[in-house]
Amino acid sequence: MSDHESSGAQGVAALFSRGRLTAIPRKAARREQLLVHLTETLFERDRAYTEREVNEALLTVHEDCSALRRYLVVAGLLTRPKDGSSYRRAG
Repeated sequence: MSDHESSGAQGVAALFSRGRLTAIPRKAARREQLLVHLTETLFERDRAYTEREVNEALLTVHEDCSALRRYLVVAGLLTRPKDGSSYRRAG
């Protein structure tokens, strides 16, 4: 693990208290670190998720699951078809 990766992991850990996200970062770079962390820890590759499943996973860390879901889609970390019928981890 590079110094940059380890400092990023430590930075993300500082956003949590007792396993819960204390706030969604306003700074884009910090929020991106968080979103990558959430994608890697909450969602499996090659699996489709319903919106409800995405919400339930995000609710385990923060009550504003719709904002987190939207940020994940806008960042390209989760993809969904135009009809919004499912979500998948990108990459």
